[in-house]
Amino acid sequence: MSSPSIAEAVPMVQPEAISAPPPPAPSYNPPQPSVASSPSASLYVGELDPTVTEAMLFEIFNMIGPVASIRVCRDAVTRRSLGYAYVNYLNTNDGERALEQLNYSLIKNRPCRIMWSQRDPALRKTGQGNIFIKNLDEQIDNKALHDTFAAFGNVLSCKVATDEQGRSKGYGFVHYETAEAGESAIKAVNGMLLNDKKVYVGHHISRKERQSKLDEMKAQFTNLYIKNLDPSVTQEEFEEIFNQYGEVTSAIIQFDEGGNSKGFGFVNYETHDEAQRAVDNLHDTEVKGRKLFVSRAQKKAEREEELRKSYEQAKLEKLSKYAGVNLYIKNLEDDVDDEKLRSEFEPFGTITSCKVMRDDKAASKGFGFVCFSSPDEATKAVAEMNNKMIGSKPLYVSLAQRREVRRQQLESQIAQRNQIRMQQAAAAGIPGGYINGPLYYPPGPNGFPQGRNMIGYNQPGMMPPRPRYPPGGSQVPGIPMPPYGAPPPQFGMPGYPRAPRAPGARGPGSSPTNPSTPMPRANGPPLANGPRPGPPQGAPTNRPPPAGAPAPGVRSQQAYKLNPQTRNVAPPAPVVPAPVPQPDIPTLTSAALANASPMEQKQMLGEVIYMKIAPSQPELAGKITGMLLEMDNSELLHLLESNEAMNGKVNEAIAVLNDFAKEEDIVAVVA
Repeated sequence: MSSPSIAEAVPMVQPEAISAPPPPAPSYNPPQPSVASSPSASLYVGELDPTVTEAMLFEIFNMIGPVASIRVCRDAVTRRSLGYAYVNYLNTNDGERALEQLNYSLIKNRPCRIMWSQRDPALRKTGQGNIFIKNLDEQIDNKALHDTFAAFGNVLSCKVATDEQGRSKGYGFVHYETAEAGESAIKAVNGMLLNDKKVYVGHHISRKERQSKLDEMKAQFTNLYIKNLDPSVTQEEFEEIFNQYGEVTSAIIQFDEGGNSKGFGFVNYETHDEAQRAVDNLHDTEVKGRKLFVSRAQKKAEREEELRKSYEQAKLEKLSKYAGVNLYIKNLEDDVDDEKLRSEFEPFGTITSCKVMRDDKAASKGFGFVCFSSPDEATKAVAEMNNKMIGSKPLYVSLAQRREVRRQQLESQIAQRNQIRMQQAAAAGIPGGYINGPLYYPPGPNGFPQGRNMIGYNQPGMMPPRPRYPPGGSQVPGIPMPPYGAPPPQFGMPGYPRAPRAPGARGPGSSPTNPSTPMPRANGPPLANGPRPGPPQGAPTNRPPPAGAPAPGVRSQQAYKLNPQTRNVAPPAPVVPAPVPQPDIPTLTSAALANASPMEQKQMLGEVIYMKIAPSQPELAGKITGMLLEMDNSELLHLLESNEAMNGKVNEAIAVLNDFAKEEDIVAVVA
């Protein structure tokens, strides 16, 4: 029999502990199934390694069927993976196949746990059909446990509890679709042997219910713990002391291997009232010159929890006592000691304690604490000493805070900044994915290649490049469509001087020989009244080309396109363009960008980058510009300032484009 595996029942499909709610989905909606009434095809994938990304999951789950989107849930502040993800298929059949074929498969050497995503928390927390198994053999894993209990009904989730090293804790949970299946499993497996170990199978009891039962047991205790016994007290004397307060069912003194008393023991009474009477009468009484300690017997975990709570309470009381008077000082010189630090802060009031923190080698850590007798003195010291030069460094002085308080403040600040960014993006019309980008959308059939450390278009948090002029000649929302045959309108940016276009310069979508005449599109219908490509009628064919124009037979410059998925197609016949004077490239500063919205900033940077790339790479300038615009604005400004950095990125982009073209040619030959 395969070794069953049990995981600590997370009472429904998803883990209970989630540090942060999932971020809002971006505004882009993936394609939906053709049937509107079809059920959800969303899968929950748990037990993931923290290094697993959306791209890794896409490579695995896309083998089953087309994936609509993938999201790895992460902490809102640290952005670390929470160990689970959601995979959305376009149809339910693919989701069912993924559940059958990929459940418990290894991802980064860790078996994943897959189940249907259940968004309704009420259904997840009812506990119906959820059973608990304990005393499991350590060789039983999730898959073995699933195979064992799948015979009794449809298993929604199955998990064996493990420690930090991945070793089984000996218990787990199985969640069935129906309560009847859970009842059948309990009747059939409870008390049976699994891997030669007798297992217990019962209904899962929520933590809240278990805690209420524990509290009830504590109130009705009968077992007592006695310590500080004199080593000379015998077993008979020990029983005689406690028999006078009620009927003792058991009493024992703990002895070591040499037969010597350890000084403590246990007594169990028939009823709670008798045990309580013994505690009230014997606690702190002297027996053979020693004061006895008599109280309710506790488990080790319960004692540790009480000690931890008492320690935390004492710590909070101490902090409240020194709140507003204890200062934190950092950026101290290495030679500053306790006395020197005290002398600097003594003019502001009475100092009750002063300490510079040091490491194991007695070297200063560069920070310390000063405690005053009153909050007014501490406030005055902060106002006077913060940023004051002591030696060669300015001091940082503030009220001392606990690490948890600092973390909460940091989280709130980050949340506020994210909210402001989202509001600004919404006002500028930028999709929500540009800010948070929690979803991974796979590339389309003609997706652009990613490689050579170039930033891909489907990376989370990145906005796909938006072409200045949409494909197919459709109108950009919010921008008026110019009349047919007229050049596109010019839009200025605040604080950004636009260079005037030369008379011979052609705009996007215009003909190389006539800037005001639209260019025929590849694989598109011919223009109704426009001239056909080719040399002008009546022009001599053997006349040498004008100065600055490419030689006959050389591919002509293509239209400016920002869409990376559109291939530049050579015109049917070579065309000799007119000489184009190079316009002056305007300078762009960070101050000019600061006055523009995020969308306008990208447009301003794109125009200047295109003007710098076009002279050296006229055919690929549009694609390279679109690729570079995925970088951060500060990096783009650096590229504009450094020709060497710009050339390096351009060469890198050209290499990627060449690789992509070769791959397409190979695919075309094979087809």
